[in-house]
Amino acid sequence: MPLLTPVPRCTANTANPTVDNPPFRYYLHFPPPFPPAFCSLPPPSDSRLVCIDSLLAARYDFTLRSSGFSQIRSGILLKNFGAFQKFSSSFVQRFSGSLVMGAVEDRVNNKAGRLPGEARRILLSLASSWDNVTDSNALQVIPLKGAMTNEVYQIKWPTSTGETSRKVLVRIYGEGVEVFFDRASEIQTFEFISKHGQGPRLLGRFPNGRIEEFIHARTLSAADLHDPDISDLIAIKMKEFHDLNMPGPKDVVLWDRMRDWLSAAKNLSSPEEANTFQLDAIEEEISLLEKKLPGNHLHIGFCHNDLQYGNIMIDEETSLITIIDYEYASYNPVTYDIANHFCEMAADYHTETPHILDYSKYPSLEKRQRFLRIYLGHAGDQPNDLELEVLVQDVEKYTLASHLLWGLWGIISEHVNEIDFNYMEYARQRFEQYWLRKPELLGSSGPASDGTTGDLFKNSGNS
Repeated sequence: MPLLTPVPRCTANTANPTVDNPPFRYYLHFPPPFPPAFCSLPPPSDSRLVCIDSLLAARYDFTLRSSGFSQIRSGILLKNFGAFQKFSSSFVQRFSGSLVMGAVEDRVNNKAGRLPGEARRILLSLASSWDNVTDSNALQVIPLKGAMTNEVYQIKWPTSTGETSRKVLVRIYGEGVEVFFDRASEIQTFEFISKHGQGPRLLGRFPNGRIEEFIHARTLSAADLHDPDISDLIAIKMKEFHDLNMPGPKDVVLWDRMRDWLSAAKNLSSPEEANTFQLDAIEEEISLLEKKLPGNHLHIGFCHNDLQYGNIMIDEETSLITIIDYEYASYNPVTYDIANHFCEMAADYHTETPHILDYSKYPSLEKRQRFLRIYLGHAGDQPNDLELEVLVQDVEKYTLASHLLWGLWGIISEHVNEIDFNYMEYARQRFEQYWLRKPELLGSSGPASDGTTGDLFKNSGNS
């Protein structure tokens, strides 16, 4: 993969009107052999360096890879070196993965330097305890794209086998996100789930983050959620997750969380933002949902509450599903958790516009029915057609709670989170869906939910 190298301006051989005049020009640094397309470009003093201006002049298509360390914001490509350069958005493309800054020998230092000192010490200690790691100091740090609450990095070391590397995951907690959840409670949840074999092991903790076992599985893509076979596996794993008997209170968190987030959104928003999102009217909407949505106690289970594709992993060889990231996990109506998962099928956080939601991808009635049959079938329950119809409607009604909650999350995140994501536009779409679907779902003349589905969830949570 080409590396981007800063070179003093005196070596630059062309000028380009789309590029400003910083103290450095940036070059794509290719290890030999060089791409044939570059043979006709005028080389600088080092033939391995190709000036970006020359690339532009040659109309060569290329992709700059962005990461947490080199984010593209409003056409500005930020660099580790303290210098920056503007690029035209027409040729800078966001790409899943990382751009390693500097020369090859600086690859480790630039990345590891961004990790907290205590994290580096724990990583060194871990690597030193593993016999197959050849050099505990030769860690490679790769930022993982797609996280919207924390910074997440894969750490790799070379091993004596040569073909495989030793890996762990470092999670650095996002700034200001404590408004969303209690970190101490989240850590307790992580440790409990880890001990019960439902997630990665905890390898170490430092003041603003932790080190986790790296699961040798593939993170799902947005498209995977629409694969019937994978969706069946998710339904089964979701049922197992809901049946976890977590220590502590088993009270529904949804409504208190929604009110807490509403209060935070009001405190952070400008008068214009509060008016745009009708925040003064949301308290009444929360009370309405709490009253109208089915709340039979038999529906309560331990819910993930954020089951988007990035929080689900699959082992390609065994088809084993692992659910990760438990920041928002709590006891809630399991119908809410399922509804929220369905809503996430409209999202793809690895596109040029990760905040844009496509509700044409919301699962069809047939797909929702199949998911619920698989979910209930894992506990030996087989609902009849009427029970399934009522259950489908219950889940659909809880999509309103999902839209309202994550709309508030978007408003808050805009003010407390520095991750490159258009939170306000995301919030607008969630609120738009809420107001669009509310009349249909709460004014439905279909079968009323009178508790007839309660027995179908008798094995969930605190039954």
